[in-house]
Amino acid sequence: MAEASLPALRAVMVDERNGRIGRVMGSEGPYVQLRPLSRGKEWDVPPDQLRAPTQAEELSVKVAVVNGRWGR
Repeated sequence: MAEASLPALRAVMVDERNGRIGRVMGSEGPYVQLRPLSRGKEWDVPPDQLRAPTQAEELSVKVAVVNGRWGR
């Protein structure tokens, strides 16, 4: 995947290898770095293993983040 086709910084993406959803924090070498929306450690994903989340996936993870902030 060429640099021009890398996802935008801060875009929400899905790691197709494991279904984890994260925010694009940058790229290093051949990998895109994602960070969980709720906090946590970044992980590397090959660009060809990324996809945009469905609306349901994105909404679900955002609700989970908000619920976590409120201790639910």
